Amino acid sequence: MNQNTIFTCVFLIFVFSPAKLFSQNKSEKDTVNFIYYPDKIMVRANVSTQNDAYLLTNKNGPNLDLETNNSYKLFLSIDYKFIGFSYGFYPKFFGGNKDEDLKGKSSFSDYNFRFFLGRWLQTASFSKTRGYYVANMSEFDPNWVEGKDAYLKFPDFKTVQYEMSTSYLFNPKFSLKSITSFTEWQKKSAGSFIPSLIYSYNRILSKFDNLNGKQKEFDVRLAAGYYYNFIIHKNFYIAPHLSPSIGVKFLHDKSVDSEVETIEKNTYFTRNIEGGIKIGYNCNRILCGASLNFDDSSYNEDKTTVITNGKVYGLLYFGYRFDAPEFISKPIEKIDSKIKM
Repeated sequence: MNQNTIFTCVFLIFVFSPAKLFSQNKSEKDTVNFIYYPDKIMVRANVSTQNDAYLLTNKNGPNLDLETNNSYKLFLSIDYKFIGFSYGFYPKFFGGNKDEDLKGKSSFSDYNFRFFLGRWLQTASFSKTRGYYVANMSEFDPNWVEGKDAYLKFPDFKTVQYEMSTSYLFNPKFSLKSITSFTEWQKKSAGSFIPSLIYSYNRILSKFDNLNGKQKEFDVRLAAGYYYNFIIHKNFYIAPHLSPSIGVKFLHDKSVDSEVETIEKNTYFTRNIEGGIKIGYNCNRILCGASLNFDDSSYNEDKTTVITNGKVYGLLYFGYRFDAPEFISKPIEKIDSKIKM
């Protein structure tokens, strides 16, 4: 059984076994504040400018700024009732892997599952990125010419991440689905405090000449998020959010350089803040919109060194609702009735 199969089994057991604890009675559905689409499937295409980067610090010289050769990410999503799934990748027709001769080839895949269980939200994701190049070549070679000379490439540098999160929505008059899965629509402006527990396992694999490295990270953090949805003229909305968090990172680093093995183990306290603003349009069948997001994380490696990773990116999306076919609606209805969503 491979690691992807194990991961899938674990989160399915985690999500469905305690489902009754997170359930709410159908008769409690609020139709004053929300519009429901119980028989509709929502499909969306999201185009993101988010770039993958990895910063390696060097106390005795310039930092190593590794980036992937891509301009955009494409995410295809499908949501129905309380279940959602999305798949992300680098689309070639949007400029992925341009200038391969200079920057090399990169690949990316992301699988994300989400389950709305009453006022609880459980997510599980798996992502893998491979193929990086040194973006700050001019700091290493003053004679290097951008657009003409090739970048130093790390085609075997790979990052793998498993992540899960558990969130709780405090305000029952706020619909998180109205700005995430779009299986509901908010009638009146409202907001909510949404704390989250986020836990992830990351593996970073690097191979270059005689150097072979394997780094494992286990992160746990607690986020205090706040979301608000301003409803404008029934069909338009503006939704800002902000989510600071603190946590702990357990790091295990193993490297082999010219057959000499080195192992390091460290524990760090982490700080993170993410947020953004989303604007869009919604009607019974179609929706569209855009968002601007930021994410900044940091931790102190030692008394004089701080590791930071910050990014700002935009996203465009378009979605369409259609009637759920019977072969999908019947099994989901059975699950829905058992857990009384």
